[in-house]
Amino acid sequence: MVLSVADIRFAYPGGRRLLDRVSFALEPGEALCLLGPNGTGKTTLIRCLLGLERVAAGRVALHGRDLARMSPAESARLMAYVPQDTNAAFAFLAFEVVLMGRSPHLRFMASPTDEDRRLARAAMLRLGIAHLAERPFLELSGGERQLVLVARALAQGSTILIMDEPCAGLDLANQLRIIRTIRALAEDGYSILFTTHLPDHAFAFAVGGKVAMLKDGTLMGPAAPDSLLDAEALGQLYGTPVEVVRIAQGRAEGQTLCVPVMQERDGR
Repeated sequence: MVLSVADIRFAYPGGRRLLDRVSFALEPGEALCLLGPNGTGKTTLIRCLLGLERVAAGRVALHGRDLARMSPAESARLMAYVPQDTNAAFAFLAFEVVLMGRSPHLRFMASPTDEDRRLARAAMLRLGIAHLAERPFLELSGGERQLVLVARALAQGSTILIMDEPCAGLDLANQLRIIRTIRALAEDGYSILFTTHLPDHAFAFAVGGKVAMLKDGTLMGPAAPDSLLDAEALGQLYGTPVEVVRIAQGRAEGQTLCVPVMQERDGR
């Protein structure tokens, strides 16, 4: 396993337990979609995986090594983080943002080498955004910025990608573009954890992958989406009745959607 999470627990001092015996693992080329409503512990789990929070019990391991015994630079060479977005303090070009992914490989106060620049360009080319290299990052669209952040993670050279709701705030076309990119990266051998609060993202993303649901710090799964994401389970997860619908015809035939029930039958 490239990423192993075993029975981790977490709570802030004097607070309620936010994660309770959470366990899962990622193999090379495996994609896991972590689904849950806002405020259920997804971001807390990511912070624990990144070593930003120390778990009260359990173990996080990267390629068999205990994360708690690794330096930030060591873990960054193995695992990269893709946030929802970033508000750069300076007017960096898109290429400069991607080049920042090489930081874990640089000596203190050292400048990026020609090889670092080559790897950054290769990451942008791989995602089809080489034409954005000289554009100011903050002037890019939301979807373009998200792809630049993914390219930064690829330039980092890590094989494990942790993505925190990468489709949040994007329009439909860019949501689909990001999901297709994530699936393609998994097919290329990257191990990916992708969080979302929208069931439709889980259905679209998890073709060939697995899904887990997180509610109040407790994990259900991982499992194949068809065996875990039914109307009853999703209704309990979000605290509202839903229907799970499979499209029977047309260009979207075979796709699955989660539809909230706006009102009960007979107007009740």
